[in-house]
Amino acid sequence: MQKVLIANRGEIALRILRACRELDIRSVAVHSPADRELKHVRLADESVCIGPNRATESYLNIPAIIAAAEVTDSTAIHPGYGFLSENADFAERVEQSGFIFIGPKAETIRTMGDKVSAIRAMREAGVPCVPGSDGPVPDDDPDETLRIAAAIGYPIMIKAAAGGGGRGMRVVRSEAALLNAISLTRSEAENAFGDGTVYMEKYLEAPRHVEFQVLADHHGNAIHLGERDCSMQRRHQKVVEEAPAPGITEEQRRAIGERCAEACRKIGYRGAGTFEFLYENGEFYFIEMNTRIQVEHPVTEMITGVDLVAEQIRVASGAELSVRQEDIEIRGHAVECRVNAEDPTTLMPCPGRIDHYHAPGGPGVRIDSHVYAGYEVPPYYDSMIGKLITHGATRESALARMRTALAEIVIGGIKTNVPLQLDIIADAAFRAGGTDIHYLEKKLGLDH
Repeated sequence: MQKVLIANRGEIALRILRACRELDIRSVAVHSPADRELKHVRLADESVCIGPNRATESYLNIPAIIAAAEVTDSTAIHPGYGFLSENADFAERVEQSGFIFIGPKAETIRTMGDKVSAIRAMREAGVPCVPGSDGPVPDDDPDETLRIAAAIGYPIMIKAAAGGGGRGMRVVRSEAALLNAISLTRSEAENAFGDGTVYMEKYLEAPRHVEFQVLADHHGNAIHLGERDCSMQRRHQKVVEEAPAPGITEEQRRAIGERCAEACRKIGYRGAGTFEFLYENGEFYFIEMNTRIQVEHPVTEMITGVDLVAEQIRVASGAELSVRQEDIEIRGHAVECRVNAEDPTTLMPCPGRIDHYHAPGGPGVRIDSHVYAGYEVPPYYDSMIGKLITHGATRESALARMRTALAEIVIGGIKTNVPLQLDIIADAAFRAGGTDIHYLEKKLGLDH
């Protein structure tokens, strides 16, 4: 693999570029007109503007990305996360065009991208799942639908099979509301995803979000790298992540992690992936698999010492994993705070020019960010402008370092959510560990 085209933007594009440099691989940055001054565009060996002027469309323009790979003689394409990273048609098109897709095969993305087929595959692989409809809700048999729901037990979550990121979900607490809720969710799913298929599963009242990181290669090797707790969320978007998850025992970690690795072998998975679970009353329930690198991957890197992006690239080139399960050792604790260009009170995006910028430092402190003094945060994309990660021998020391780092960071000229992150890190319930996925919304008054 001589040259990688990075089909993404922001901090993840910069993260991929750095991994390529360490592996002595040349890099190509593609960018929208609005992103000409991004740091990774300046640092890449080559760059190509893929337009059009409507910036959000640029990174979804498959023909333009393929053309950019062709004119730069790229060997492979790394999709990062978001945008086209879990688009099976894109993965297929990349490989049909003669390039390496740094990720799983298109058919794997399709299987795991459809929640119904993903849950069926996980059940067959022995991964514990939330009790549910075991397939799509029938669209022409209301009596059967009511019977399935009664067997699951209320409250029930109606979910779009093609949904994600918190979209296409509706909670139903009684039989009287079920059929109308299914109809509404179907309609919303059809409009949002082009697929009105829905399924039902038991709604857990106060679960945590605990996910397992996996790596697998072409040669039948698959390992897990422990778990992350991502329960501090608002509007289904993660705000703070940590690893390992508070209160999870080594026995639980080994049992669920081994099942995830075995599932990778059974479905022929390759690359980096994440198994997401709801965790309640000591039980894990699979909800979905993300077939890409995750935003929160740095906390796993900090506690294991494994470069997940470099492993992605090595695996895609045909190499075996450079680590085995027996090499994975959990060392200390890591916490990640997402830094967003947003009002910390209203949570509304606040794009604009950064007039001065100071990154924190010190032992166990890492910041993954593409911003700098003079950078103009555009209004077209997700508001995240960086990730602040701290590592310590214990959870308490990692949190103490995070508090210091948040107090040190300076991002002038725009509003950020740093004050909110400081509030979360100081929160007594969070510091005790084990808060559920609804905690932050209740704290912020968003649960009405």
